[in-house]
This record gives sequence, C-alpha cells and structure tokens, in this order.
Amino acid sequence: MNRPKRLLVANVAWAHETAARNPGFFCDLVRGQNPHVLWIGCSDSRVPAETITHCEPGDLFVHRNIANLFHSDDDNSVSVLEYALRVLKVGHVIVCGHYGCGGVRAALLPPDPGLPHVNRRIAALCALATTHREELRGHASVRERVDRLAELNVLEQVRRLRANPIVQEANPAPLVHGWIFALDDGRIKVLTSGYEADDAMTCTTAAHSAA
Repeated sequence: MNRPKRLLVANVAWAHETAARNPGFFCDLVRGQNPHVLWIGCSDSRVPAETITHCEPGDLFVHRNIANLFHSDDDNSVSVLEYALRVLKVGHVIVCGHYGCGGVRAALLPPDPGLPHVNRRIAALCALATTHREELRGHASVRERVDRLAELNVLEQVRRLRANPIVQEANPAPLVHGWIFALDDGRIKVLTSGYEADDAMTCTTAAHSAA
C-alpha cells in the first residue's frame, strides 16, 4: 500500500473511532470553531501542536512555518494573526519552538545555494544569530549553540508579536507566550509567559539553575 493510501485508510479508522467514542464530535465541528489559542510553531514533522499538547480538533488555531518565525511583512503570518484576534478572539498566542531545529541550525551555517526560499525566510534569524554571536560562541558544542539560538528565536518572535499593532489594538489584548519543545523527552519549557507572575517565577528558576 502506498503512503498516501495508508493515510486515507488511517483517516477512515480515526473518523470511525472518534464517532464511536463521541457521537456528537463531528456535529460540533460543523457548527464552527472557537479556539482560545493561536499556536505559531515550526513546520517540523516531529512537533505537531495538537499531539504534544493533547488537544482535539477545534482547540488550537495553528500557523506553522520554518523555525516558527513571525514577520510583520509576511501576509501569511499576519493574516493568521489578524483572523485569530479580530474574528476568533483568541485570548492567547503561543510561539513554540523546539530544540534541534533545522531552520535554526541553518541560520548558523553559510547559505545553501540550493535553498533560496529558505535562505530568504531565515534571513532575520541569521541576523539574530549575528546579534548574539558572542553569547553563542560561549557554548561548547554545535548542539548547544543551536538550542540556545532556538530559545533566543522564540523570545524574539514573542517580542515582535507583542509589538505588532494587531496585538496591541486588540481588546482585550491577548497574552503572548514563548515555549520550547524538547524532542528528547517530549516536554515543553516555558521561556516567557503572558502572565507577569509566571514570568517572574521562570526568571527566578532560571537564575537558580544557572547558579
């Protein structure tokens, strides 16, 4: 059986099992969506938003791209943000990166002439790597540098989102969070939270860990 056919067979099984478990599930989906979270994540196949958060269809409004980047001049990203805040009225925006990110790794390497679109997409990430060059050099291994840049990238996207007029003009304004997913244990780490008390606690925990 070829791979696409396998996916279709799996879909039939999922639809049957879901309807058997919850007879009203698909009727609820037809009525419309009411997600409370906009998820901006990486396109990496190992980081499916609904799976790693144990969510159901309808729980998350999802936008995924290379290295979970947000560009205010990218109509794709901005239209998703605009619809999520002005139509769906989500209360939370979560930027979720992940350790071992290929897009982040590429930003630390010379541009690949065979990937011109990727090169343009991650240009801002390359600039971020340059800005934090001295800090990144302080990490001994390539993996450590990639993972630290992945964290810095999440924080930068959070900063951009919080400064975006669509976010600032929303009433009420959504809380913007920065998370990162670890492939080696499946756990999510909070880098920054829209809740001030949580951010203070995160900073305190990080300080104790570094001591």
